[in-house]
Amino acid sequence: MNPEELPIIKVKAVRDIMYSEMDLEMGDSVHDTLVEWGKEVATEADYVRIAVSEGLINYINLKDEEAVENGQVT
Repeated sequence: MNPEELPIIKVKAVRDIMYSEMDLEMGDSVHDTLVEWGKEVATEADYVRIAVSEGLINYINLKDEEAVENGQVT
């Protein structure tokens, strides 16, 4: 689906969530196991949050690139 085709999404509530990110080193089999475990517990809401976050990041990056190309930002 093209981003221009997306329907309007209404933000009903915002919650600030504190978390930490880690850079991890592991073998391929451990990685694969963790991926499988994640797939077992991920909810549809998790997938929606990931998609919205990625969509916003990509949109902002695109607008930043356009601003630089148009000489609006150096």
